Amino acid sequence: MSAKPDWDAARYLRFEDERTRPSIDLLARVPLSRPQRCIDLGCGPGNSTELIAARFPDAVIDGLDSSPDMLEKAKARLPGLGFILGDVATWTDAAGHDLIFANAVLQWLPDHAAHFPRLARSLRPGGCLAVQMPNNLDEPSHAAMRAVAAAGPWAVKLAAAAGERATIGSFGDYRRWLGEAGCRVDIWQTTYVHALAGLDAIAEWFATTGLKPYLDPLTAEERTQFLARYREQIAPHYPVESDGKVLLRFPRLFIVAVREG
Repeated sequence: MSAKPDWDAARYLRFEDERTRPSIDLLARVPLSRPQRCIDLGCGPGNSTELIAARFPDAVIDGLDSSPDMLEKAKARLPGLGFILGDVATWTDAAGHDLIFANAVLQWLPDHAAHFPRLARSLRPGGCLAVQMPNNLDEPSHAAMRAVAAAGPWAVKLAAAAGERATIGSFGDYRRWLGEAGCRVDIWQTTYVHALAGLDAIAEWFATTGLKPYLDPLTAEERTQFLARYREQIAPHYPVESDGKVLLRFPRLFIVAVREG
């Protein structure tokens, strides 16, 4: 079986400001003053890790990601920090961290009922698990992915693509799972509205994230056809504004859990 195509850090960073804003908002709610050990799970190209290092300059900070390309960019950006090639799905640390930061990564893992308590157990008493996950599977941007995949000549090839993203649980689910793991929990949701340069920009945004499981199995010609149909599908939902922009609605779920005891 061939390996999955790597993530494309350069394309991901074309929307760096928009992608970094949720990390800023999440970090602002972390109730720690002088953590000693921090890890950025799914650190990507280091944009979120950089924020953690700026806020906690005296801490030992590591970043973990499964993408060699992302880690290469992160190491170049932050040469003084430690970056680890690894799988968020199996990472654990009995020694304990003061901050586990997971921005836009856990939505790729199934079975949140198991993963969230596992991460909580890797916190020291008083430590913080800070999570942000896109909660946009019901948005037109993502409904269109599923519709185009199911209706096209690639339907069989893409039958499993929608299952790459985990279904986000309810507010009560995360409060219960983390509460039972000994944490007090703060949960909120924010809908960001990004003004982008047309339908092509929406397709480009998701090409490195939500669309990736749909595009990776296709040939180059099929990808071109898929994206053309995708843009047609989303067009009625993202009308062009007077300044030529389209407004991408993007709901994100935030969770800050502090381990007690």
